[in-house]
Amino acid sequence: MKRAFAYVAEFDSAAAIYHAAEQVRDAGYKKWDVHTPYPVHGMDHAMGLGKSWLSGVVLCGGLTGFCTALFLQFFTQVDLYPTVVQGKPTNLNTVPAFFPVTFELTILFSAFAVLFGLLAFVMLPRWNHPLFGSKKFARFSDDGFILVIEARDAKFQEADTKEFLLSTGASGVELVEEEF
Repeated sequence: MKRAFAYVAEFDSAAAIYHAAEQVRDAGYKKWDVHTPYPVHGMDHAMGLGKSWLSGVVLCGGLTGFCTALFLQFFTQVDLYPTVVQGKPTNLNTVPAFFPVTFELTILFSAFAVLFGLLAFVMLPRWNHPLFGSKKFARFSDDGFILVIEARDAKFQEADTKEFLLSTGASGVELVEEEF
């Protein structure tokens, strides 16, 4: 059984897709994306994209690594098994000795947070995507400028969305269906 997944609209140039992206943004669509063979300057602004959430994920991962490293080092070296080396104190005055491990765990946990955060937010791994079956979508990595509006968008109506995409200057519009 098949259902509509998205409309794929093809544009002739970077300028055309840029202006179409502004129109789609202004029309209130939320679940859509643009695919181009090269980066188009200003496309983030044209799409209305805000600041990335990635910095927040990295901060949380880094703070977790930092706190974990300090806790493990202080707990083992100061509280559980105090290591007295050449009469040096086993208290907060020994913090510089803990910098290398703290730095490394901060970086490691930040990297893991980015990896697993991205996998979760972009819903990967996904072995097959409905867009891979579209003839128009296959051209975006070569010379095509593609705009995709997904059917899960609240404003998506098959007839109205197709008419809207054609009114933005699309040279062709294709309905992509997915099996469920």
